[in-house]
Amino acid sequence: MKKIIVFTGQVASGKGTAAAFFVQKYGAKVFRFSTMLRDILDRLYLTQSRENMQDISMNLRGRFGQDLMAKVIAHDVERADAKLVIVDGARRPEDIEHLKRLDGFTLIAVSARPEVRFERMHTREENPDDHSKTWEEFLKEEGAETEVLIPRLMNEADFTVDNNGDRESLEKQLEEIYAKITNS
Repeated sequence: MKKIIVFTGQVASGKGTAAAFFVQKYGAKVFRFSTMLRDILDRLYLTQSRENMQDISMNLRGRFGQDLMAKVIAHDVERADAKLVIVDGARRPEDIEHLKRLDGFTLIAVSARPEVRFERMHTREENPDDHSKTWEEFLKEEGAETEVLIPRLMNEADFTVDNNGDRESLEKQLEEIYAKITNS
């Protein structure tokens, strides 16, 4: 049976690193909520900034339903030809409603302190504006409409990993969770 692991967590908590672990170790297929937003921004020749992605997300969901992106991801997951599928970046309860209906679903929260996440955001430079963000801007973004429900969703998780330490610690926790969900 296909296993579906959905990661939730605040910006730069380590969701992408956790997803990459499962790709490298188990050949997982990964879907990210942000991919569809990046695709739209690229097509419109707009910068892939966090602000632009938040605006596109808000507008699409406002016009076509709060679960629009969740429906897209759920369809992608269902059609994926892989035994292990990872969904990176669930932010609100609506994001997982369609996925929860699929067999093999597990929600994992990735947690890290704000100071750790701020430093990681600067070093990873996932978005063009990440390296220049100030602490105040980082904290302000935590209050954006697209971010405020993440803690609530994290509380619904089947498992939580503490990603304040090194990569080895994160991977050990992920291995333990994987063993539990696969009964191995």
